[in-house]
Amino acid sequence: MFTGIVEAALLVHQARDGDGLRRITLDLAPLADWQATRAGDSVALNGCCLTVANLDGSRATFEAVPQTLALTNLGELRAGDLVNVERALRAGARLDGHIVQGHVDQVAAVGGITDNGGQWNVRVDCGAGFAAQCIERGSVCVDGISLTIAELGPAGFVLAIIPHTREITNIRAWRVGTRVNLEADVIGKYVRRHLQQLAGGVTPELLRRAGFTP
Repeated sequence: MFTGIVEAALLVHQARDGDGLRRITLDLAPLADWQATRAGDSVALNGCCLTVANLDGSRATFEAVPQTLALTNLGELRAGDLVNVERALRAGARLDGHIVQGHVDQVAAVGGITDNGGQWNVRVDCGAGFAAQCIERGSVCVDGISLTIAELGPAGFVLAIIPHTREITNIRAWRVGTRVNLEADVIGKYVRRHLQQLAGGVTPELLRRAGFTP
C-alpha cells in the first residue's frame, strides 16, 4: 500500500524490452535511506506498484509485464524521463496522502495547463467512466501523486498544483498531451460497487437512506 506522497522524481537510467517484459532501471541514490531497499520490495513508479527484480548497488531494476504496460504509461518511458517514486508504506507511519493501492485504472491525457500566479491549474481528460468515480474536492492518484480534485466535470477534472508539488514530482515536465496514470480512490470504488449491487440500483432515495444526501 502507498500514500501518493512521492519521495522523489528520479531519472530513468535505462528502459529496455525483451522476453515479453519491459525492464526499467533507476538509480535510487537520491532517496533517503535507499540502502534499506531490498530485492523483492514493492515500489510505486508513476503510481504503479512494481517489484524490485534486481538491485546492483543503488540501481534498481523493475519488470513490467504486458498487462501492466497496457494499463499504464510505463511502456512510454525512455532513458532520461522523470518517474515518480514511492516505496511501500511502513506500518505505523503517518498516512499523509490517501490510501493508494498502486493498481492503475487507466491512462489519461493532460488537456490543459494554466499558470495562475504560481499555482498551476491542470485539466486531465479522463473520460466519463473515470469521472463518475470521482467527487469534487476528493482524492485522486495521478502518476502516483495524491492530489485533490479542485473542479469536476462530466469527463475530466482540474487539479490545483502548488509550486512545491511541481518541484518534487514529474509534474514539472508535464505538457498538454502528456499521458498520466490514474487510480481512483479505493474507498469510493467499494462504495460504488456495493450500491450498484443493491436491488434497484442507485436511486436518490437509496442515497438519502444511506446518509449520503440530506
